[in-house]
Amino acid sequence: MLLLLLSLLLLLPLAVLLWRPRSWDARQSWLVRLQHRVAWGALRWAAAWQQKRLAQSTLHVGQSQQQALRRCLHGAQGPRCTLRGSTDISTFRNHLPLTKASQAQEEESGGQPLPPTSNRYHGEGSLQATLLGLAALNKAYPEVLAPGGTARVTASSPWPYPLPWPWHALGQVSPTGAKDPRVLLLEALRSPGLQALEAGTATELLDVFLDLEAHGEELAEAIAAGNPGAPLPRRAAELREALEQGTRGLALRLWPKLQVVVTLDAGGQAEAVAALGALWCQGLTFFSPAYAASGGVLGLSLWPEQPHGLYLLPPGAPFIELLPLKEETREEATPTVLLAEAQKGKEYELVLTNHASLTRCRLGDVVQVVGIYNQCPVVKFICRLGQTLSVRGEDTDSSEGSAPHYEVFVALKGLRNLSEENRDKLDHCLQETSTRYKYLRFRGSMGPAQVHLVGQGAFRELRAALAACPSAPFPPEMPRVLRHRPLAQCLQRRVVS
Repeated sequence: MLLLLLSLLLLLPLAVLLWRPRSWDARQSWLVRLQHRVAWGALRWAAAWQQKRLAQSTLHVGQSQQQALRRCLHGAQGPRCTLRGSTDISTFRNHLPLTKASQAQEEESGGQPLPPTSNRYHGEGSLQATLLGLAALNKAYPEVLAPGGTARVTASSPWPYPLPWPWHALGQVSPTGAKDPRVLLLEALRSPGLQALEAGTATELLDVFLDLEAHGEELAEAIAAGNPGAPLPRRAAELREALEQGTRGLALRLWPKLQVVVTLDAGGQAEAVAALGALWCQGLTFFSPAYAASGGVLGLSLWPEQPHGLYLLPPGAPFIELLPLKEETREEATPTVLLAEAQKGKEYELVLTNHASLTRCRLGDVVQVVGIYNQCPVVKFICRLGQTLSVRGEDTDSSEGSAPHYEVFVALKGLRNLSEENRDKLDHCLQETSTRYKYLRFRGSMGPAQVHLVGQGAFRELRAALAACPSAPFPPEMPRVLRHRPLAQCLQRRVVS
């Protein structure tokens, strides 16, 4: 009903336009302004309604989680549907033991291969995240979503739910339905007055800037060959000049009015955000509308002005539990707790249950409770479990006769070879920072860390391989540890030194 109302409201400007005696350009400009006013009016109303519902559900979080569990069990299919009708938490926990993501997928598929995880989020939670995220972004940066103020530069969108109105009414200057990142980037480059950039994830945005630097001259020529009579040759010259000044601060040189970068956070994007913030997007704020995983939208972002992403864990579907972890080892400490039982300052692993799989799945995402909103925890992402490696304590691939050691792959701009001195620096640093590592190296139990230089595009190819894996999370972030030989071979094929 909400989406139908939004769609009907947006048809009003089109009807009025038919009888207004104006020139085509004037009518176009008037239509965009009217669409924008109507769209924002509808959005504010819808966001206020969602905010009211959120306040009620978070004030009565125990009852809200019971309702969420009831919905999960009611829609359950398969052998576990015998729990349908029961909302007792103890019964639920006893019948469904905790499983890890890979185990959950194996159980669900009956041992058959699963297709790659979809990157689409459906349901009320994703709509709520989008509406409240847009309202929060507009409050923090009022000029960002003005007509022509925002451009999306990746095929995927950071907003979990696709809204029904034309995006240009809310500032989207990129062509509607465009999928080619090069086309989207060109449209953004033609608009020097942008206030915000949108990208599906930070890793995708990183690819966009790398592509911009690698093919800057081609993009400048394409801009210069744009619409006759437009001041595009000057814009092409500005692009060339901005690229000549180097990587650092490139975004603000291209778009001086830029204020914020909007990307979706699914955990594990910290490295890409740090790289963007230190180089291409230096001086800009990053805002993630939601905390999402392959099972759905888990957290709502209501504070765009915060320097680090903070997310409210709402009590609706999917059903969320928190697994307390020991501070020293991040191992399982006690049984799961519900949202109202979360303690400020404590770290938890997220456990997710939805009606599609009805599996209490340990996501591997570790969050820390930093505040309380009514009775629900406000968290920040800490790390993803399984991203550390001990070659003396784990089952690793064969070292082919040599002592166990670390294999490290790096991509560096402007270098085609690494000197032996540079290759040895990592091993020396590891010995300086870890007495255990230094002891094992001295005994000969571990060999020196080996550093390999890979060609440009190697890590993009690795992400594509990860996206094709059935057990890969969405979006496929760049892992710190490769535990499967085919993924390691993907990088080994691209070694240049």
